[in-house]
Amino acid sequence: MLRPFLIDTDTASDDAVALIMAMRASDVEVVAITTVAGNVPVEQSTRNALYVVELCGAEVPVYTGADKPLLRVYQNATWFHGRDGLGDHGYPAPRRRAERLHAADAIIDMVEAHPGLVIVTLAPLTNLALALAKKPSIAAQVGRCVVMGGAPACEGNVTPAAEYNIWVDPEAARMVMRSGIPVELIGWHLSRGEAVLNQRDIETIEKFKTPLAHFAIESNSHARGAYKVQTGEDGISLPDPVAMCLAIDPSLGTSWSEHYLDVETESELTRGMTVVDRLNVAHDERNRAVWTVVLSKGNKAKVCWTLNTGQWKAALFAALR
Repeated sequence: MLRPFLIDTDTASDDAVALIMAMRASDVEVVAITTVAGNVPVEQSTRNALYVVELCGAEVPVYTGADKPLLRVYQNATWFHGRDGLGDHGYPAPRRRAERLHAADAIIDMVEAHPGLVIVTLAPLTNLALALAKKPSIAAQVGRCVVMGGAPACEGNVTPAAEYNIWVDPEAARMVMRSGIPVELIGWHLSRGEAVLNQRDIETIEKFKTPLAHFAIESNSHARGAYKVQTGEDGISLPDPVAMCLAIDPSLGTSWSEHYLDVETESELTRGMTVVDRLNVAHDERNRAVWTVVLSKGNKAKVCWTLNTGQWKAALFAALR
């Protein structure tokens, strides 16, 4: 049987590759794609998602969601992904249009229609927070909630403390983490180092000579340059496809553990920091006052610490052939 996936995305270049991986997976049915403001404004995110669905020859409904964070001023990442989010290569407008239902309502409907649904978030968590606020009971109906976000084992990519998806809407992230939904956190650290597509990997993909392979490399050309400026590493870093790979096959994560997790919302210095109780000290009486709300919920998140980079790249290659 096909596993139902719902993907929430702020569709830019790495999101697009993640969508391709999901729609090409033989045992996955993408039942819906929901879009949100993040890397690009929500209208552009929707346009990009529709374009990728058409590129894959798929029939997946796309629902437009929140156009700004819950409380914060919206800040995009076009400096990293290009003005259109896909490297500014002039891709044509999609023929299809988005569905009329708001993304938050679509999330609720899809969870109720598909018990055990896998939700994969590749973006700020605004849509999911809105859905959970409207109907908290859906948290218990979700099979897995794979969140690309956070920097639990390294510095952040937008501030020293925070990864972009969490930083943009930290209040939404905190709501999701405290909701009881079964979170699996796929941090930014997993897409760095050996997980980055090096020049040989890029050449290998281009040799496939398929439209999907060419698009995956071309659309990430702007992001490749921005990533080198950001980190000094030359290559294409793909956080969202790494998260999708682990959503499809968690065994590619070589080290997982469960911990209490919370998100910083009050300090500007550490805004959006994913605070992981890796040593399990929250129960210590010296910490209980700080962690009271999280402890009262009794829910821990699964955190992936390391990745089999060889198998990750093999999975990506298979999706793009």
